[in-house]
Amino acid sequence: MTTETLRVTELADRLVVTLDRPERRNAIDQRMVDDLHAICERLEREPRLLILTGTEGVFASGADIAELRERTGDDARRSINATVFTRIAELPMPVIAALDGYALGGGAELAYAADFRIGTARLRIGNPETSLGIIAAAGALWRLPQLVGHPLAAEMTMAGRVLTGEEALAAGLVSDLFEPGDLVAGAHALADRIAANDPLATQYTKRVLRAPLADHPAAEQEAQAVLFESDEKHRRMTEFLERRRR
Repeated sequence: MTTETLRVTELADRLVVTLDRPERRNAIDQRMVDDLHAICERLEREPRLLILTGTEGVFASGADIAELRERTGDDARRSINATVFTRIAELPMPVIAALDGYALGGGAELAYAADFRIGTARLRIGNPETSLGIIAAAGALWRLPQLVGHPLAAEMTMAGRVLTGEEALAAGLVSDLFEPGDLVAGAHALADRIAANDPLATQYTKRVLRAPLADHPAAEQEAQAVLFESDEKHRRMTEFLERRRR
């Protein structure tokens, strides 16, 4: 599935998608958006974990400014980047963003759409869109406050504060830091822990975590009702009880 803008490594339980426009610091253009939609289409049909990462010490420097400059009000209403980021966020199985170097603007918003973010000390993540005369309209203005709280989100989106890797870790925006050479291995280690669990239970957990507050506790009850009837639940619990007897 490798494309003009993405390098794709396929494993039995996950895809590793590497943003691959190093000559443009992995700026997100229309081709990359289209390629990410194709990845989503496949993972919607065949649910697997997704690891997103960058190349040459850069996750994604933002949206492609040359394209962005020519976009019109009608383009804004089409939500080109926001639509694919939301689709990534809503994939059935978890998404891990492995962040090194710049994750700015649209690159940061892509990272915010992931379920897990890990990084390196040289990570620089933020949303400087207002310096270009626009707003962060692909998810930052509502996802970021949920992730780090309103005061820090306001500073990042209105005052242009860019967090270092250590600052992102302290703010809870990333959950762990690795040396650059160990970052992808760290993502795989996290994916391995997720993959050891029941995939259906993981999918329901993600779905219920994302449900609006008004849907709880009914969302938990309905998901648990399905899982209580599953063969995998019976198998795993039987194995657990047998281990205790030994």
